[in-house]
Amino acid sequence: MVRLPAPARRTDPAGHRAGVAVRIVELRPPADARPLDGEALTVRYPRNPGPTLRVNFVTSVDGAVTIDGYSAGLSGPADKLIFGTLRMVCDALIVGAGTVRTEKYDALRLDAGRRAWRRAHGLPEFPLMVVVSRSLDLDPEQEIFSDAPIRPIVVTHASAPADRRSMIGKVADVVIAGDGDVDLAAAVADLRRRGATQLLSEGGPQLLGALIAADLVDEFFLTVSPLLAGGDAGRIATGPDGPPREMSLRHVLSSDGTLFLRYVRSI
Repeated sequence: MVRLPAPARRTDPAGHRAGVAVRIVELRPPADARPLDGEALTVRYPRNPGPTLRVNFVTSVDGAVTIDGYSAGLSGPADKLIFGTLRMVCDALIVGAGTVRTEKYDALRLDAGRRAWRRAHGLPEFPLMVVVSRSLDLDPEQEIFSDAPIRPIVVTHASAPADRRSMIGKVADVVIAGDGDVDLAAAVADLRRRGATQLLSEGGPQLLGALIAADLVDEFFLTVSPLLAGGDAGRIATGPDGPPREMSLRHVLSSDGTLFLRYVRSI
């Protein structure tokens, strides 16, 4: 067990110091505690040789998934750096429609350095943006669609309203997976047939619960923000009951009191 020091003085409530460079160190496996740069992070969050579905979430110490209804209040500079790294190495980003609306998702764009990294590794400049929606209650003018660098994909089911399917079909490729509800296993299989083997999901809680229920989660990245949120914020996953899935802890990173945990499916 490793005991970490308390956040330094003159920090904000999340322990972040204004104007100070982001410093992330590795706690497990044992390392030399030198800060990790962008290249080192890609080693710790690599593209895997086989098909992988990863999930990335942030939570407070007491388990809240939002502050005042948004996840941004839990995030800090180091979390954003890892968040960007995970997007850079994925083939497709999968997000639920509720999260797209609530968090006001914009287009999936990467900065010049990350686009260059993808080109150097034989990847398209931008990952696919994939939105999962039962009702197709989506705004085609939202920037996630209107400003998209490549045409997004919207996954729904055969019973979704035909008029909404037609409307969304003007700004995205609509994929039908399932009859009366979205079949996530079929959707994942479709993405992999398109060559998207490295999948990343950023939620929200209902989508995560459904992915767990369908036993599709291979890796789980959890950021623990050093905040006690209280209130009635929900947990990171909501869905049907099912047997627990055992995961193995692969690494623990730390930055200004925030922990970054990587779990992988146990063999």
